[in-house]
Amino acid sequence: MPSPTSAQLALGRARSDIDVLSRAGLPLHHFLDETADVIERALPIVGGCVATLDPATAMVSNSWKFSALAGRNEADVQWAQIEYGGGDPTAIQAMVRQGTATVGMHHLTHGAVESSARMAEVMLPYYDFHDEARTVLRDRHGAWGAVAVFRGSDDRPFAPDELAFLAEMAPAFTRGIRVGMLAQVGAIRSDCPTGPAVMIVDGHDRVVQASAGAATHLEQLATSPTAGDPLSMVHALVGAARRLARGETDQTPRARVRTSEGIWLLLHASPLGGAGDRAGDVVITIEEARPQEVIDLVADAFGLSARERDVTAHVLRGADTKEIAAAMHVSPYTVQDHLKSVFDKAGVASRRELVSRVYFDQYMPARLVGGTGTVGSAGTVGSAA
Repeated sequence: MPSPTSAQLALGRARSDIDVLSRAGLPLHHFLDETADVIERALPIVGGCVATLDPATAMVSNSWKFSALAGRNEADVQWAQIEYGGGDPTAIQAMVRQGTATVGMHHLTHGAVESSARMAEVMLPYYDFHDEARTVLRDRHGAWGAVAVFRGSDDRPFAPDELAFLAEMAPAFTRGIRVGMLAQVGAIRSDCPTGPAVMIVDGHDRVVQASAGAATHLEQLATSPTAGDPLSMVHALVGAARRLARGETDQTPRARVRTSEGIWLLLHASPLGGAGDRAGDVVITIEEARPQEVIDLVADAFGLSARERDVTAHVLRGADTKEIAAAMHVSPYTVQDHLKSVFDKAGVASRRELVSRVYFDQYMPARLVGGTGTVGSAGTVGSAA
């Protein structure tokens, strides 16, 4: 058997490093910064991007860029319009539906990468990227993110072993995003809007109306200097809403997004009826997510099984062990076993701590208490398997 090459050894070390990072309980932006460094050392690339997704809809909820893409947001809106407004089989949502793990555009198109609208209209003209490898980061609960890396005109296309590396590192990368999303907390801004904000995007993709608070919400979504343009999330929803209006999908466009302050926002889009100049108008609503809209995502991020989620739901409603057992038609001993597993995954030791971890830490991470000016803090999350 031939000895591994230096490139193969580097890919093996990178897989191991990403696995270690995914179990370290790092906040999301720290995990992504560290992982980007690992990928850049392992793969010769000219640019890269990680998009986080709402696992229920596979809508983009944020993006981080590295290498030559860091700080370059000039084509983000156009990317979002193509990614979510068309029928590209290599779009993230299409890959999720088809069960596709990883694609290399040069390999898939036999070198005709310009046959992809994403490559022809964004990657080639804006960045001179001539190949893209992307992989979807998902588990049994849904897709939590996607990674895309790029090569330029002077680079060789991504090889099969490099595509395999991206597919093989995906489970650990998924874990790191789940854990990091829960560990991401910060101080609440004093100017956070208290009610929903509304934006209307017309058929020419212009924001023609916006209510008070919309600009502040968009600023909240700019989580770091290397994050993508927050308007790309808006236009992704717009594109998906127009596909819904055309009958190309039956999925309502919505995304739960966690801001740099640790607040969960819900973004959703609805196509508006109209003719002439009003055809294609879409309304976007941005509002603070209600607890019931977040708790299932948090439970998924902890990796709870269906029965563990049921037990957790009863605990959050204040039920005791006997009441839970009766409602679930199991013995109290079975409930205790489920609770022990839930405690282990959530990194807590009691029901009270579980309620705090699932509700207060994630939905209300750092609220001012009693007008005294003191701020409650959220603990770090353990590395859910």
